[in-house]
Amino acid sequence: MTGRNAPQPLPGVKVSSCQPGSRRPPRCTPQDSRCAPATGQAPRAARPRSAGKDRSRSGTAPAHARHDRPGKPTNGRTPADTLPPEPAPRPVPTEPLPVLYQDRHVVIVNKPAGLPVHAGPRTGLCVEDWFPQLSRRADGPWLVHRLDADTAGCLAIALRKQPLLAMQQAFANHTARKTYWAIVRNGPTEEKGRIDLPLVRESTPSGWHMRPDPAPKPANTAKNAATTLWRVLGRGKGLCWLELTLLSGRTHQARVHCAAMGWPIVGDALYGKADAQGLHLLAQGLSLPLDPTITVTAPPPPSMHAALRACGWEPDAP
Repeated sequence: MTGRNAPQPLPGVKVSSCQPGSRRPPRCTPQDSRCAPATGQAPRAARPRSAGKDRSRSGTAPAHARHDRPGKPTNGRTPADTLPPEPAPRPVPTEPLPVLYQDRHVVIVNKPAGLPVHAGPRTGLCVEDWFPQLSRRADGPWLVHRLDADTAGCLAIALRKQPLLAMQQAFANHTARKTYWAIVRNGPTEEKGRIDLPLVRESTPSGWHMRPDPAPKPANTAKNAATTLWRVLGRGKGLCWLELTLLSGRTHQARVHCAAMGWPIVGDALYGKADAQGLHLLAQGLSLPLDPTITVTAPPPPSMHAALRACGWEPDAP
């Protein structure tokens, strides 16, 4: 287009025409990067990018860039001042645990009352702190079962993996036998009996506890089932000495079953009434169907002696 109708170039912009036969238009110089369109309209001003979409809160990088997240270092390392504190070192036992039985596969200890089996919110020692003294193997030892912290008596610890699996299977199919001694208030009128009462765990703002669940949902019938056999061994003024055989291993089973029957265990602060001598419950006997069968008994702790004597117990002569 020539003459008066030809578009005029914008001030400061050089416009080049394509020569006939040219395969491509001439390249623009850096100053010509905004060439005028063929219609003669002025070029549009560049639209600024949206700060909300393409910029981070700091305005220096895209929001999705990992290094721009608050508190994230740019070198991929966590600053030393934001690392979680290292756990306090576990205490080291200075005295051995009382051992009731030991061979190459299993150790059965007489756990003192008040000693938890696992490290938890309570400070101080737990049974697992003695594991380095029981074995120096790379794997193990392992707890075969558990005891409440306030319960004294027999506790099995496996030193090898195969015996561990065998003993766990024995507890699962109820061929391992656990016998408890308990001093309860009041006590049953009969001499022996059986308690079939399902149990369920219940959480409250102040903590958790087990409670009877006499009508569990069908899906929970097997999971919550709990059976305890009991037999009277002696009686005293307001007290009864019971032998309890747990056919299932529910948490706090002996304690909840006795409390539900109206004879709470002496010293049970959770399901009964606290006592200065603590919980009067002893894991007195343990039988494991290994080859050969292992059967051990634990002596009652001194804290139970007075109540046991009141019910007719006589300690073995030295």
